[in-house]
Amino acid sequence: MKFEGTKDYVATDDLRVAVNAAIALERPLLIKGEPGTGKTVLAEQISQALNMKLITWHVKSTTKAQQGLYDYDAVSRLRDSQLGDERVKDISNYIKKGKLWEAFTAPERCILLIDEIDKADIEFPNDLLLELDRMEFFVYETGETIKAVNRPIVIITSNNEKELPDAFLRRCFFHYINFPDDDTMNKIVDVHFPNIKERLVKNALSIFYEIREVPGLKKKPSTSELLDWLKLLMVEDISLETLREKDPTKLIPPLHGALLKNEQDVHLFERLAFLARRERN
Repeated sequence: MKFEGTKDYVATDDLRVAVNAAIALERPLLIKGEPGTGKTVLAEQISQALNMKLITWHVKSTTKAQQGLYDYDAVSRLRDSQLGDERVKDISNYIKKGKLWEAFTAPERCILLIDEIDKADIEFPNDLLLELDRMEFFVYETGETIKAVNRPIVIITSNNEKELPDAFLRRCFFHYINFPDDDTMNKIVDVHFPNIKERLVKNALSIFYEIREVPGLKKKPSTSELLDWLKLLMVEDISLETLREKDPTKLIPPLHGALLKNEQDVHLFERLAFLARRERN
């Protein structure tokens, strides 16, 4: 069982090696990289390539590790007991299965995506160490042990918003998705827009990489934002002449709202244009 990429996802050689190494080692694959570099989509593509069900756990700032195992709704049980409901006799009626429980008990091997783990509290990864290592956990309310029938392939993504604990990192196979170089980016664009004009792509990519290199930029545009921009350029039928324009007083590219996502970066380009006008005068 090997992941070789798909027709809809350009996987570099080192990424394919990382995925297959994690599968062989039966270790969680920890994927880091800039937002918009395809970390979450990777899990979807592995699911498609290996023909496995994908179970996704989207982590938020309020998410607790216990929620991935199960939730016990004691309040509902108390209310039902006061109403004389027969359901209270079976405590399992008040236990909601979490994503790990779902993955562990799946009839066939599946893929478990723990998405953006760094959004949660710093203790969140440590609280999952034992469960991800042993592939089992204990349900105290019912006295049962939930053990993985088929060990799932675990994909964990992180945007590097906070450092993850060393004990957690030791249990993972790590891979950092580097920002695509020009050749890889051309392949990515070709996958999404197979009929796009080559000259449009060439000029758009040149502008895109120039923007990413501007000193002081708060948020560099990502791959997904480039794809949005290219789509808009085609929809609005922006001419090559407009893209090629080298007037330093018009530094902000057309439809820049797809690339620049905060006012600080827009103001930065406006200041650069202002300085360029002063120099010309």
